[in-house]
Amino acid sequence: MNNTVLSLLALLSISLLLGGCVASEAQSVQPGNQTDNQTSGQAANQANASSAAQPDQAKSGMKVIGMIGGVSWLSSAEYYTLINERVNQKLGGSHSAKILMYSIDFGEVSDDVKAADKGNWTHVREIIMDAAQRLKAGGADFIIIPSNTMNYFADDLQQNQSIYVLNIADATARKVNESGKKRVALLASKFVMEQDFYRKKLTDTYGITMVKPNETEQDYINSVIFDELTVGRFRNESRDGIIRIINRMVNDDGIDGVVLGCTELPMLIKQDDVSVQVYDTTAIHADAAADYALGK
Repeated sequence: MNNTVLSLLALLSISLLLGGCVASEAQSVQPGNQTDNQTSGQAANQANASSAAQPDQAKSGMKVIGMIGGVSWLSSAEYYTLINERVNQKLGGSHSAKILMYSIDFGEVSDDVKAADKGNWTHVREIIMDAAQRLKAGGADFIIIPSNTMNYFADDLQQNQSIYVLNIADATARKVNESGKKRVALLASKFVMEQDFYRKKLTDTYGITMVKPNETEQDYINSVIFDELTVGRFRNESRDGIIRIINRMVNDDGIDGVVLGCTELPMLIKQDDVSVQVYDTTAIHADAAADYALGK
């Protein structure tokens, strides 16, 4: 075979190879090919992702809870846990509550609060009002104050800040009324026991008789709250002392229930400690806040 024939065969082979490559490339861009399938798949995935990203309207409507914390921080931590547990129980999965918390420095007001009506309540009010204003500016839909004593300002705060305040006394009054009890003891800070803002919620609305401990017992309870519980001290001797007060009121005053009107007291006194119905205002208020946030 001469050189001319060999050259022609070589050119023919190259042409066939080039033709095959061109045909293969042309096939790769035809409609319905793998590239288009990938593009279609990506679009479908994006559509699915977009659909999945759309919030469930029933759940996205949850209200934002504004919590004035730090009164004390121990009870605030209890509230945070209880509220989230309640929301998760209702919604399931990994759902939790929407909470904004502004935590005050309780050390700035604890002496005034402990002093009851002898304290500088103008100063206390300024701090609570400032906290509420910050929460409202941050986007809170309503406010709770995890302190029975500080709910003294609830109506005042609601009026001046134009935001709903879920009052702990209202929530407690409803719970006591639902239980059918009509004569209950109120154990709380001396300020709460002295003032009528808390007792009136139960007596005026539901006709429930609120019985206070005697003067000596009030001083003892007040001391346990501010000298021990708000600073994280939980003593068996103090538990026994408060149980004795409750038992005396059962025998002498005929109470059929006891309102633990301090959000730290439920950390010390439990239902199993006494024979009468115990109303844990921390749990009652936390559940009410979660339910209100969920529109229930």
